[in-house]
Amino acid sequence: SDAGGGTATPKAASAGVARTSVKLSHPDKLLWPDEKVSKLDLLDHYALVWPRMEQFVVNRPLSLVRAPDGIGGQRFFQKHASPGMSDKIARMKDPTDGEEILFIKDFDGLAALVQYGVVEVHIWGSTVDELEKPDQIIFDLDPDEGVDVKAVREAALDIHKQLDELSLPNLVKTSGGKGYHVLVPLKPSADWDEVKDFAHDFARALEQAAPDRYTATLSKKARTGKIFVDYLRNGRGSTTVAPYSSRAKKGATV
Repeated sequence: SDAGGGTATPKAASAGVARTSVKLSHPDKLLWPDEKVSKLDLLDHYALVWPRMEQFVVNRPLSLVRAPDGIGGQRFFQKHASPGMSDKIARMKDPTDGEEILFIKDFDGLAALVQYGVVEVHIWGSTVDELEKPDQIIFDLDPDEGVDVKAVREAALDIHKQLDELSLPNLVKTSGGKGYHVLVPLKPSADWDEVKDFAHDFARALEQAAPDRYTATLSKKARTGKIFVDYLRNGRGSTTVAPYSSRAKKGATV
């Protein structure tokens, strides 16, 4: 439920950024205790970034990481609707299994997720209007522990350049962890298998061209000292953390 007292509007709304009718219960609850980041602080963050974040999260199936007692407490990974969830969080039935998929239509929906204890928002690669036609490809660069952040950043820019050379405009973003994501927007026409097959082929081509740098193999042994180019995020129902989403990590990263 989005009832329960507290504050109705993020502080950032006074600057004309984003407003919500959702009321936060316990707005001062620390979701990241070490960093002193509260539930209201998280809502303020989303109010500030909403003009940029909106295009990536609205009308798109979601998976959620919830930590109602903060990231030091119990965490839940949630893909489907549950009792007591705000009606500002929209639902639709998945035609394959009948389960209720979650999505949001506006900033009120995102605010309701914050009220629900959501600390990470993960997105499908398709929208609710074209569920079976992905509108993006994601390459998730997952480095081995021995690979430093600079090398991962350089790899992301290398992949960005190679995709540009294939006439595939793309965006590079941080993941909130050590990795980077490279996102290729698509017109929704190919199906999931076609998109995943292309992503796999591209990852293997990277590995073949620079086997000391990249691997397209999931196993830990194969990625020692390398960067795993994770193409598996491009399957139906697989998700990637949304741009501008907080992460349930030390440092309250984005």
